[in-house]
Amino acid sequence: MKILLTGATGYIGRRLLPVLLEKGHEVVCMVRDQARLDVTRYSSGQVRVVEADLLKPETLKPLPKDIDAAYYLVHSMNMSGGDFSKEEKRSARSFVEYMDTTQATQIIYLGGIANEQQLSKHLASRKAVEDELRKSSVPVTALRAGIIVGSGSASFEIIRDLVEKLPVMIAPRWLKTKCQPIAIRNVVQFLAGVLHKKYTFNKHFDIYGPDTLSYKQMLEQFAKVRKLKRKIIIVPVFTPRLSSYWLYFVTSTSYPLAKKLVDSMKIDVIAKENDLAEKLHIKLIPYMDAIRMAFEKIEQNLVLSSWNDAGSDRIFAKGLSKHIEIPKFGVFKNDQHQQTKNPAKALNRIFAIGGRNGWYYGNWLWGFRGFLDRLFGGVGLRRGRKNAAETSPGEALDFWRVIYASREEKRLLLYAEMKLPGEAWLEFRIDDKNCVVQTATFRPLGLAGRLYWYAMLPFHFFIFKGMLNKIAVDS
Repeated sequence: MKILLTGATGYIGRRLLPVLLEKGHEVVCMVRDQARLDVTRYSSGQVRVVEADLLKPETLKPLPKDIDAAYYLVHSMNMSGGDFSKEEKRSARSFVEYMDTTQATQIIYLGGIANEQQLSKHLASRKAVEDELRKSSVPVTALRAGIIVGSGSASFEIIRDLVEKLPVMIAPRWLKTKCQPIAIRNVVQFLAGVLHKKYTFNKHFDIYGPDTLSYKQMLEQFAKVRKLKRKIIIVPVFTPRLSSYWLYFVTSTSYPLAKKLVDSMKIDVIAKENDLAEKLHIKLIPYMDAIRMAFEKIEQNLVLSSWNDAGSDRIFAKGLSKHIEIPKFGVFKNDQHQQTKNPAKALNRIFAIGGRNGWYYGNWLWGFRGFLDRLFGGVGLRRGRKNAAETSPGEALDFWRVIYASREEKRLLLYAEMKLPGEAWLEFRIDDKNCVVQTATFRPLGLAGRLYWYAMLPFHFFIFKGMLNKIAVDS
């Protein structure tokens, strides 16, 4: 079958794509930025990428009409500004208009469990998108999930941050809220399993794991898997705002996302029972097993996607390609060169920089810069990196975003996502003479930007020089 996959660069889409291809389907991936999806690992006849934006209906014209089914995995939860619910509804409306011109016989949508009378803004938006999709003449199969647990998922990374960093937690009362976490592997099995199952047309199904747990129990069981002793004290004085700041400062989540998560966590998310798992022959994975499986993927560097892949609208709205060309005028530069006797090892160190590997020199200063960034509402260093040895365009790397990564060209280009009075690029490359070239470029915004650059000069001299030596000389 020929299938349209929207949200192909997102957390779920990246996991679903190889499963669909393994089943022999031809997949058309709709993305806003073609540079973010590397399809060279797949058979060229099976997958095609089309650049389009649902918020710009005129860009949908290149999408094919001869598709058999479509997955709608578009989500705006990471938006830092604006009304994400209106954006999501507009996207769904554009998608419906397109789908009604195709020969498709099914739309498959992944939303959130919505069985409470008073829904959070996030869950209400998910339900509104589902309602909008049902206006299409194409039958809709809606799968509704609660907390999704897997390597790189927002839920997993937030719980991991809390458990691994806080021996004692003074926590808000919403930790008593109950939910039914589901393993990412099961989510993908459901998404692939309902494809062209006519008994699912124009219906919705809650998908859920076998355990009903409070958030406190989820933290405790996570700690048990990791063999950590943790004390959790729930207090009633945490307001939603304080709870959001608590998540923001302790975990790797952004503040806007923390607010939406806290809003959703205040209500129980308990599924309505159904027999879909039995019909699709899916074995539901218990929560603690899902945690163990996630760490197996992390330890083997097999994490396919991360919630951080969604990234910043500041970058992705323009496209990665807009940031590849580093400006030459009106900028400050720190350009350093160092010969290396082992270019292969130096290249490996370049592509492994950041995350748990650190920045090779002055890590405490990098950590302090990350702390300052969090204080001013930035992303900080806690996002880390998805894979300890490899990276690709569009991925988060601490408080940078990977803009370009090519081992063949021996080049890695990063764009700053920390709070800055300007724009910053950090480039590593190895030239034909086995010289490691490290270039920091800063385009200041007004007087504040210029003052910032001069204030950081002493640190840049020592940190960048030390980092380059570790990459080139210690290789």
